[in-house]
Amino acid sequence: MEFTSDASGRLDAIIAAQDSSLSRSKIQKAIKDGSVTVNGKVLKKTSHKLQEGDTVAYDGSESQIINLESHINPVDLKLEVLFEDDSVIVINKPEGYAVHPGHSMEEDETTILHGIAHLFTERKIPFSPDSTLVHRLDKPTTGCLVVAKDNDSFAALQKQFEERTTDKKYLAIVSGVPEHKEATIDAPIGRNLTDRTKMSVLKTSVSRDAKTTYRVLDSTNDTALLECDLHTGRTHQIRVHLASIGHPILGDLPYGSPTNKKVTETYKVEGLCLHAREISFVSPADNKTHRVEAPLPETINKALSETGLTV
Repeated sequence: MEFTSDASGRLDAIIAAQDSSLSRSKIQKAIKDGSVTVNGKVLKKTSHKLQEGDTVAYDGSESQIINLESHINPVDLKLEVLFEDDSVIVINKPEGYAVHPGHSMEEDETTILHGIAHLFTERKIPFSPDSTLVHRLDKPTTGCLVVAKDNDSFAALQKQFEERTTDKKYLAIVSGVPEHKEATIDAPIGRNLTDRTKMSVLKTSVSRDAKTTYRVLDSTNDTALLECDLHTGRTHQIRVHLASIGHPILGDLPYGSPTNKKVTETYKVEGLCLHAREISFVSPADNKTHRVEAPLPETINKALSETGLTV
C-alpha cells in the first residue's frame, strides 16, 4: 500500500485511517519491523509525525493478519497434528490453503486459520486469530506450522522467531544442480517493482535483509534435492533466493524460468516442491527444546519418484 498523506498526524494513525481492516497493533509491528517508509526512508518510530504531502509505503505482509475475527468460523480441514502440549500445536500444513485471510482473497475463502479455529473449538480453547499463528507458510508450501494456544505462549514463541533461535529446515526440489554443494545466499528481498504479488532480490529503501543456507542432498542431470535453512523469514524467501541463483523450485510458476517450467512438465510435477520438513523450538509449557518433523506430502514423494532423487 502506498499513499500520499492528506493530513498531519501520527504515522500509525494515518496508516490505520487508510485501511480500516488493519489493526493498530499490526501496523505498529510492521513499522517496528522496518516495513514502512516515509518519503523513501525506513522509519521505525510509530509516533513519527507525518506532514501533509508525505509519501508513505506500507508493506506489512509478513507481520500482518487481517483482523477478521468475526469471519473466522471453524472448519474441519482434517489438519494433522504433529505435536501438542499445553502451549503449542504444530500442524502439518496441507498445500493449497493460505494460512490466513488477505485483501486479495475471496471473502468466504477457507484458510488454515479456519481449520485452527476448529481445533481450538474441539479442545475448548479460546480462539483469537491475532495471537495464534506464530509464523507463516506460503499457500502452496506444506509442512510444519507452529500455532500458539494462548497470548503468553504466542508472545514467547514469536520472540524466538524474531531472535532467530528457532531452527527451520525445508526440502526443495529444484531444476539444475547448484555449482556449490553448500552455500549461503545473503541477498535482500523486497516487493517486485512491476508485479506487486511477487518478491525480488533487490536493494531499495524498503527491501529487507534475507539469508538462506542450502545443502545439496542428492542430484541428477537436471534436478537437485536441497535442504534449506532459513536465517530470516521474508515473504517467499526460499523461492526467491533459489530462483536468483538460477535454480527455481519445481512447480513454482511465478518464479520459474523457461528451463524450470520444462523440467516441471517433463517430470509431471503438480504443485510446489517446497516442504517445511522440520522445526525446533522451546515450548513455553516446559521450557524444553522440541524437534518436530512433518512427513513428506504426495507432491514431493511423487516428484522424488519421477526424478529419481532420494532423501
